[in-house]
Formats: sequence, structure tokens, C-alpha cells
Amino acid sequence: MDITVQWVKTSWTKKSRGGDAAARRNAAPAGFPLVRVPSDFAHTVRMVEDDGFEPRSSHVRLREVGVHLRNEGDRLRVHARVEPLFGLPPRPRRPPAVRLLPGQWLRWQLNYRFSSAAGVRDWSYWLDTFNVTYGPVDRDVFLSEPTVVVDECGPVR
Repeated sequence: MDITVQWVKTSWTKKSRGGDAAARRNAAPAGFPLVRVPSDFAHTVRMVEDDGFEPRSSHVRLREVGVHLRNEGDRLRVHARVEPLFGLPPRPRRPPAVRLLPGQWLRWQLNYRFSSAAGVRDWSYWLDTFNVTYGPVDRDVFLSEPTVVVDECGPVR
């Protein structure tokens, strides 16, 4: 059964916590049309503050994406990993894995806040969005409403 993964990674600093920059960041999509990638790879889209949150597509090996995928016969078990473990907000209770049936898709979001070790740089933030589908799909699948949504975004003030 086909497994398709799209990883959307958005990163910013305090400069984009308010005003026009925050509006641009908040308007960034959580899903994009798929591009062709080799098997065992995920489509990645990176949006960073320095580029005005302009989407940049690439691909990475599935094992490098922050989700654990396990085919359980008639279902796909999906669980997002929290990486790195020292990022805020704390996540004492995590949701259970999601089991997708063929034709279903999942959007799982996690956010983080970091400071530099020496406190030299400003806070930085990122949002990981994992779009995962099980079964054959068309290129615009991640532009529609997901079957399952897991929102693990917490306060990062």
C-alpha cells in the first residue's frame, strides 16, 4: 500500500511574533500539492522568516522525517516524534498513535521554542506539520480537509 508523507517546516524568530510578519507566517499553508519524489522519500516544504515564508520544496529520506510509520496489514500506524527533546513547550502527555485506513490521511502538528545556549541570540520558533496518507492519492490531496487532525501545538510565549 502506498504511503505518502509531506513535512512542512516553518521557522521564525521574535521578529515574526506580531504585525505584518506574523500575518504572513500565519497565512502560510499547512499543505501543498505533491511533487514527485523517489520511493522511501518524503516531500518537504520549508518556510523561513528570512525568505518571507516563501515555500521551498525538497525531499528527504522517510527515516529522517519526525514520524514513526508502521504498516499493520490493513492499517498504517503513525506517531510523530518530539524532536529535539529539549524544545518547549513541555509535552508530559502525548496523544496515542493514529491508525489510518486506506484512503485516509492525517495532519499532525507540533511546535517548538528555543533559546541559544548562551542567550546571545533571540528566541527562535518552529512548527512541524506532518501530512501522511495511506493508499493511492492525487497530487492535491493535502489541500483538502484531513481525515484526522492531531494538534500538539502548545504555548510558546
